[in-house]
Amino acid sequence: MSAFKLPRVRYRETDDATADLARYQHIALIVAKAADLAHAPFGTLLQKRLKAQGVAIKPGTVFLTEAPDETGTTLAVGFIADTLETFALLELARKLTRFRPGVTHVALLAPGLKGAAHKEALRALVRCLYAQVPLPSRQTGQTRNPPMAVDVYGASDGDRALRAAAHGNHLARALSVLPANELGPADYVKRVKKLAIDNGWRCRFLDEKRLAALGAGAFLAVTRTRAAGAGIVHLRYTPRKAVRPPVALVGKGICFDTGGVNLKPARHMYGMHEDMQGSAVALGTLLALTQSHAPFRIDCYLAIAENAIGPLSYRPNEVVRAVDGTTIEVVHTDAEGRMVLADTLALAARERPGLIIDYATLTGACVYALGTRMTGAFTNRPELYLRLIEAGRASGERVWPFPLADDYDADLKSDIADIKQCTLEGEADHILAALFLKRFIAHDPTWIHLDLSAGRHKGGLGAIPTDTTGFGVDFTLALLADPAFAW
Repeated sequence: MSAFKLPRVRYRETDDATADLARYQHIALIVAKAADLAHAPFGTLLQKRLKAQGVAIKPGTVFLTEAPDETGTTLAVGFIADTLETFALLELARKLTRFRPGVTHVALLAPGLKGAAHKEALRALVRCLYAQVPLPSRQTGQTRNPPMAVDVYGASDGDRALRAAAHGNHLARALSVLPANELGPADYVKRVKKLAIDNGWRCRFLDEKRLAALGAGAFLAVTRTRAAGAGIVHLRYTPRKAVRPPVALVGKGICFDTGGVNLKPARHMYGMHEDMQGSAVALGTLLALTQSHAPFRIDCYLAIAENAIGPLSYRPNEVVRAVDGTTIEVVHTDAEGRMVLADTLALAARERPGLIIDYATLTGACVYALGTRMTGAFTNRPELYLRLIEAGRASGERVWPFPLADDYDADLKSDIADIKQCTLEGEADHILAALFLKRFIAHDPTWIHLDLSAGRHKGGLGAIPTDTTGFGVDFTLALLADPAFAW
């Protein structure tokens, strides 16, 4: 995974960009009405062309044209309404920040907008611009560099929080797109250890031998066939002064998922190198919170393994014992994510954090329920449902809560063990998977489970231009920044 660099952004309090027009090859503007363009760069020209071409000016409209200058500056105008939600604003801003090859200097403006609308429009443009930084690629001659000089007009705010979030999201996506032959468990652990050194995190690696000593039978069932490098990485960020209870971030890190002896068909196995995205999101969130100097301790647990197939693979009807003593009846070997998370969550809960958030590309049922535009959310605190929805709206990473009703537990009742891993029917599997995981959350911390149905969306989502979205980093930052959210 190559190093990357975010563009340099300069904030200018003036709204007047005319003095610097010659330096820009791309100018992106967000406005509420055509009249707002009067004082914008090439404003009169834009108004005439909008009218001449009969453009319907309504929220979400994008108008692209070229300035009559020697460089052929792209002029990108987007229209918003005062009530436009963050997700729609980001979708608009993403269209406005698509740059042609060779663009090095960009101007971002929101003329005519006032107060919060003005601030959020500019933030959306910057956020989408940061997301343009390319991901690792193995295509020959396909290097694409984002603009490296950006001027934001009409703003004096710094962007440390935006840059931290961008670094976190980019890390999550960059890891997720690496092919399985470059990011097997051993290589993943090696990369994480280097990140720990670079960021001052305490790092502890529980390999298979140590997990066996702890009795982590659920995790070890999955790794029985392909063990090289598998284990649980525990990272810790400690602030100089903690003013809130500790937070635990837990991620599913299955570097490739064949399905095990319940082998996936080709259509569903393709893309399974991204089954580790939950761990990448947990890691990216840790990075963003570290760079933001979060005032609470953060423990991050990455369940890194591979669900391979071979003569030693775990099988249906086996009974294994998790680290907390719970016995589990194996029903389907392609439900390996909840197995590795069971032990990882149990170990995370032993530290008695105030809040546990886990991330996992866990179930197809959640994709069937929501599609890939939203992610499913579960919590043991039903009073948080509206707060989760609001954090999704505020961040542009939308979630929808699902219930954890007690009567669903009946479907996980086993005749030979304490609990079934899943059912063969697959009905409401996203709910059953969450109920299974809940079983391993001891000491009753606040717990939130994100089933990352929006971890991959064709064509990009919100601020993100790539199919792999890194969904969860910005949502978590928005949730933890909410002053009304206590844990």
